[in-house]
Amino acid sequence: MSNLVIVESPAKAKTIKKYLGPGFEVRASMGHVRDLHANKLSVNVSRDFEPDYTVIKGKEKLIAELCELAKNSDKVYLATDPDREGEAISWHLATLLGLDMNSLNRVKFNEINKTSVKNGIENPSKIDIDLVNAQQARRILDRLVGYRLSPFISQKIRRGLSAGRVQSVALRLIVDREDEIKKFVPEEYWTIDALLSAPPSKRSFTASFWGDETGKIKLTDKESTEQILRKLDGASFRVSKVKKGIRKKQPSPPFITSTLQQEASKRLGFTAKRTMKVAQELYEGVEVEGIGSVGLITYMRTDSLRISEESRAQGNEFIKANYGEKYLPEKPRYFKTRDNAQDGHEAIRPSMAELTPEKVKASLTSEQYKIYNLIWCRFMASLMANCLQDTTKAEIIAEREGIADEYCIFNASGYTVRFDGYTVLYDNNSDDEEDGKSVLPELSEGKELKLKEIKDEQHFTQPPLRYSEASLIKMLEETGVGRPSTYASILSIILDRDYVVREKKLLAPTELGTAIVSLLKDKFPKIVNTKFTAGMEADLDKIEDGGYDYIKMLHGFYDEFEDTLKKAKSSMEGVKISLEEDKTDIPCEKCGRNLVVKVGRFGKFFACPGYPECKFTKPFVVETEGLCPVCGNKVISKKSKKGHTFFGCSNYPACTFMTWDTPTKNNCPQCGKTLFRSRGNVIKCLDEACGYSKKGSKKADSEDE
Repeated sequence: MSNLVIVESPAKAKTIKKYLGPGFEVRASMGHVRDLHANKLSVNVSRDFEPDYTVIKGKEKLIAELCELAKNSDKVYLATDPDREGEAISWHLATLLGLDMNSLNRVKFNEINKTSVKNGIENPSKIDIDLVNAQQARRILDRLVGYRLSPFISQKIRRGLSAGRVQSVALRLIVDREDEIKKFVPEEYWTIDALLSAPPSKRSFTASFWGDETGKIKLTDKESTEQILRKLDGASFRVSKVKKGIRKKQPSPPFITSTLQQEASKRLGFTAKRTMKVAQELYEGVEVEGIGSVGLITYMRTDSLRISEESRAQGNEFIKANYGEKYLPEKPRYFKTRDNAQDGHEAIRPSMAELTPEKVKASLTSEQYKIYNLIWCRFMASLMANCLQDTTKAEIIAEREGIADEYCIFNASGYTVRFDGYTVLYDNNSDDEEDGKSVLPELSEGKELKLKEIKDEQHFTQPPLRYSEASLIKMLEETGVGRPSTYASILSIILDRDYVVREKKLLAPTELGTAIVSLLKDKFPKIVNTKFTAGMEADLDKIEDGGYDYIKMLHGFYDEFEDTLKKAKSSMEGVKISLEEDKTDIPCEKCGRNLVVKVGRFGKFFACPGYPECKFTKPFVVETEGLCPVCGNKVISKKSKKGHTFFGCSNYPACTFMTWDTPTKNNCPQCGKTLFRSRGNVIKCLDEACGYSKKGSKKADSEDE
């Protein structure tokens, strides 16, 4: 007989098994085991939103095995992830295994190391039903919105669409930003910079025009700029004021989920989904040479900046031993967690400070190393002393001899590092805007300066940038929409469903995404209102804290939502929104009308808009610029069953040519046939009799290819 411990993943099971040893059987649930039925609403609205749960398809055998193990075990411990989803999984497992809900069988690990695992097993608690109810409320809300709203927008715009409760708000933010960009009217402005030196120093520095004897001047056109330039013709430059000071720069706090996703996006180019996948691997455990399986970081879904005093002491000890005591602050630094954050978990930090990124690099994948290095350095830097900078701000006067009452004022600023502090390990310049980045020579009041060059330049104000993944996550966090565990999935959904596309790493709405938002703003304004959605998130937090009944919360939302849906259906009866991207110039082979793109059970297809009068359809194909190397017909883009893009001959099945390589617009210099680009960036001819190939340039579709 032994004790059974159930976790969520095999990697986590392997790591925990090592720490518990004999007498413990550790198994993985492989995530959720029970959920609302996939093909029906599964929520009985008339019976206070009673959910109808079913075992997830494919998990039947696993549940049977766990039931048998539980029956033959002395004790069953539920050690799923320490958050709402993890609590719900434990509750579902307890229900399926017939466990006593009042039994002390719930175990939580904020980090997976020997001490944390042992302490967790020795101090189990009851399943937190408030946490479970918060998860149930979220799940039921999302199901109600999805199952009631998605058919409506599918009917009015295009078959197969979905409108999620939180994803719709994220989509609106992107669409609204696009509207701002389109409406933006640029304003002209000019700058004047003087390139100066302070003899005997030959080092040049830049001073920027600020104003003249009348005060600050904004240069709005060429004429006003030229007027100032005439004043500066033949002028001499001298320092009129010098202000010196010391600037203290504090390190950024350790990561929470959102800031980890933002920083990994900015520094590494990782998507939020990719970042969370790698962080999950680091948390659950990796095989480290000389140590074995170990969880390298604490739980990665958190919005708290709190760290344990034990981890602080370990970090301080490492800093003192490796950098010296001067790199520790005089007093410990504590970061304030925002008011609406959940404080159940620590900030994301390394589980063992002594395991530096370099020590474990050989045991990690490239992705794991990059994320671990980011987390380790950010955490250690957050414990270190401030960076001290000597700052200099100089006011410089340009005046012409004999005209004392006419002069121009220039400003120059710069700094030098007095003490590097935390920046020896992690420079957060990417987070902060510096006042000046140049190093100024020694300047004193009255110092005569030598002018090397005057440069004027025209500028135009720029529209706001489209959101990147990082900036969208930051906005969702600031507005209180979603929670750390949902950001990655929100982004994945709106990208996978073609509501949004990436253009140079920025998020742009498609015509489809814009149409969905326009419809929702018109008919369901609350669904895409950030304050309303944030309020619902706050209600879920209250349920989690035991201060709000989740049935009451569901009624408060659904009763009004259902009434709004009825009004929307009535006002749009017979209305169909037409998208330009669904129109084509391909004539119907039966009646001559231009075909339109439709979406059916098996994807897109071309259809006659004259249905039911004309029922002509044809398969949807995306032609490329390439020609088949076998028969010379057009090469078309296709999708595999798993959604991966490949290319084949349009003359299939007469010609069976297919390839994963992407056709280019260029032809082979040897035989004249289409060149293809492989995933390894090799440009090659796929005519077997030719065999031409060369390494591709970094720029796709380069003219030389």
